[in-house]
Amino acid sequence: MAIPLPSLVVPRSRRSPPLESHLRSWQVVKKWRIGASSAAPGVDLKALEAAIAKKDSNAVKEILDQLSQIGWAKKWSSQPYVSRRTTSLQELATLGIKNAENLAIPSVRNDAAFLFTVVGTTGFLGVIAGQLPGDWGFFVPYLIGSISLIVLAVGSISPGLLQAAIGGFSSFFPDYQERIARHEAAHFLVAYLIGLPILGYSLDIGKEHVNLVDESLEKLVYSGQLDDKELDRLAVVSMAGLAAEGLKYDKVVGQSADLFTLQRFINRSKPQTSKEQQKNLTRWAVLFAGSLLKNNAVAYEALMSAMSKKASVLECIEAIENAA
Repeated sequence: MAIPLPSLVVPRSRRSPPLESHLRSWQVVKKWRIGASSAAPGVDLKALEAAIAKKDSNAVKEILDQLSQIGWAKKWSSQPYVSRRTTSLQELATLGIKNAENLAIPSVRNDAAFLFTVVGTTGFLGVIAGQLPGDWGFFVPYLIGSISLIVLAVGSISPGLLQAAIGGFSSFFPDYQERIARHEAAHFLVAYLIGLPILGYSLDIGKEHVNLVDESLEKLVYSGQLDDKELDRLAVVSMAGLAAEGLKYDKVVGQSADLFTLQRFINRSKPQTSKEQQKNLTRWAVLFAGSLLKNNAVAYEALMSAMSKKASVLECIEAIENAA
């Protein structure tokens, strides 16, 4: 689920009149005021924390809109308008995207490394086991050699299990933790800047990563009624992780899921998008996402640091808003 304001500093002695909000989902009145707060300097964020905990995307949006109105959530929905245009690979290269021509090609680095390790290890052990005396020298290498066949069989019958194993194996790469934090923080930040509420995230293998699609968009996705405007917004968020890796590394290895997500959105949109339009949409979304990340570099670094420490969603939002 790749694209970009100083935080408000209010003296403790100055207080603004209460701001009341009637949230339909809770049927309660929340009072907002500029003053001392343990959650964030000058702002009471308890209602926002409760809305995130309840996974209520509408309430999260309403509260963030109100926080923006009183001058705290300045970065929230600061880039609400996106408009697709024709984009060239040269523009991506000029932005700083490395190997832009290969961005849409799914990486096989992790898959190849995993399979090579399995085959190489079992082959090596099989040769050693062949030196065992008697029947052991026949049966043990045979059993070890069958491991590779079992792995391939599992991949054919249940690809999800094989991908989970590959994901676990990928954690041994020295750049793994930094890559995944950079990738997921990009989705989080770009969604926040565009105005899509974030309800959760995870950097752990096999778990949902950034959960950012709100209820209204979910209905459009499931009904296959996404228009160009909403498709463009979702495309930018989808390509944020890919753009983040492309700006930092020579090779992007986490784009497969992002490209799949984007294709799913394209398939759910109307009118239908041609192959050439899809290519341009992908290039433009990477360019827009990458631009947002570069223009909000300080907030992006602060968010990556917070996510790497497994901060809560609220703490991540605070990290974005409090970044100088």
